[in-house]
Amino acid sequence: MSTSTIAGQPSVLGTKDRVKTAIAAAVGTSVENYDFIAYGTASALYFGAVFFPESDRFVGTLLSFATLAVGFVMRPLGGAIGGYFADKLGRKPVLVAAMIVMGAATFLIGVLPTYEQVGVLAPVLLVLIRMVQGLAFGAEWGGAITMAYEHAPWHRRGMFAAIPQSGNPLGIALASGVFAWSATLSGDWQWRTPFLLSAVLVIVALIVRSRLSESPEFQEAQASGTTEKNPFLATLRDDWQSILRVIALRVVESFAYYSTATYLLSYITERHPDLRPVALGAITAASILAIAVTFLAGSLTDRIGRRPLYIAACTAAILFAFPMYLLTNTAQPALVIAVFVIGIGVVHASFTGVQGSLLTEQFRTATRTSGASLGYQVAAAVGGFAPLLAAALVGAFGWPGAALLYLGAAIVGLVGILATKETWGRAERERVLALVAEEQRRS
Repeated sequence: MSTSTIAGQPSVLGTKDRVKTAIAAAVGTSVENYDFIAYGTASALYFGAVFFPESDRFVGTLLSFATLAVGFVMRPLGGAIGGYFADKLGRKPVLVAAMIVMGAATFLIGVLPTYEQVGVLAPVLLVLIRMVQGLAFGAEWGGAITMAYEHAPWHRRGMFAAIPQSGNPLGIALASGVFAWSATLSGDWQWRTPFLLSAVLVIVALIVRSRLSESPEFQEAQASGTTEKNPFLATLRDDWQSILRVIALRVVESFAYYSTATYLLSYITERHPDLRPVALGAITAASILAIAVTFLAGSLTDRIGRRPLYIAACTAAILFAFPMYLLTNTAQPALVIAVFVIGIGVVHASFTGVQGSLLTEQFRTATRTSGASLGYQVAAAVGGFAPLLAAALVGAFGWPGAALLYLGAAIVGLVGILATKETWGRAERERVLALVAEEQRRS
């Protein structure tokens, strides 16, 4: 298939590296998510006792989730830094650098001393490393998505942008599966092993990403002199409304995941310890399902547009908020599994499948990574407090408090998508399909 250009622009058929780029972005995204989610799982299951005094289990859980949230607070800064350099120097260097930093930080968590060994120094070191994790993770997402999006055929950008998004549940599935296996080990190896194993995954991802070619749209912007001197300030000046929309669209997805996979896991484990293996297995199974659902959701947006599917996902989240806890409270293994499968495998995956293209299309090439990353990671910083807020609300009001938190985030997302114009409507689809047909005739 030809990769010639039309009117001096990158080919509407995408580049010859489009599939390789999307897969490489997904491999890296899966590793980044493995590293970041491993921390969330360990926070729910181990860190309250390992890094904090055991005098009050509830307080230990809150402190553990607080350190989880610290990483999210750093993600907007990472997104701003990564977006700035990705829009100024290129997408590829940022992807490689973020992977190295994230991998090193995750490995270091696996060798940290515990509170019992060094006292207060243990949680201090944990928080510092978590901050580094947050910076790296914040820098990674925008570059991965824009690389896949900008290499893709124009009429299939929803599908191609969903491929690195599918790396999210793949990384989650890997982390959950490894934690389910490591639970059979003894002592601290239960939580250390998943962090130490990340080194292998990082090496593989670095090899894959180092072979990528740069984004054709970024190269075109460089050649034409249309890049911004300061992409971060330019997107704040010109795209602040789009950033606010991205924050609203992302908040619901972030809360949907961390309220389920992190807080609900802790909620079940504390009340029914015997259900821990069931819950971990359910998260793993749901994450595997989410790989397919994410890809299918992205592909579907190329046919019907981005907006209808996101509205449907927000509506589903609103309807699921209270049944999620009603089913969990039965302590029936089959119903617990169903909650995770629906919450992660269907609702959350529908959000992630649409986001790759929907959020990217809110910005022009020169500020695309900066704008999408900043909005995405600011919302992630808010969503990172979901487990902490849910735990506090349950402590004050019982399980309805957590359900209301989930419901509130879903309503924010619904308002956000209703206020967002369709970026891939019928007119856009017909115009691009005509260009595709024309270029295919020329090839």
